[in-house]
Amino acid sequence: MAHDSYLSTHVLDTARGRPGAGVTVELWRLDPDPRHLRTVVTNADGRAGEPLLPEAGFVPGRYELRFHIGAYFADSGLTQDPPYLDIVPVRVTLHAGQGHYHVPLNCSPYGYTTYRGS
Repeated sequence: MAHDSYLSTHVLDTARGRPGAGVTVELWRLDPDPRHLRTVVTNADGRAGEPLLPEAGFVPGRYELRFHIGAYFADSGLTQDPPYLDIVPVRVTLHAGQGHYHVPLNCSPYGYTTYRGS
């Protein structure tokens, strides 16, 4: 059943001022028990190529996006081993009928921010 809502994401590499291409992102549904739904790798624009949670499969609830930025920055030579930040979890609650949920991650090897984007 469609709920007129869906979830997308993208990653911005603020250390180098460009899209975070090649970042692994996992999507987990947290309720009633944690369950892995899918894993994607961001494209050249730092975006998942399609919605992480499309409208046709949307179920309201609590979710967690896990951004593997430690591996991303290690591949670029911008962090030490082990990295300061490894997997960045972002938990969100999604409601039916709220349209497009977009979760951007602005990150560097030592910090990150996120917000509800458009």
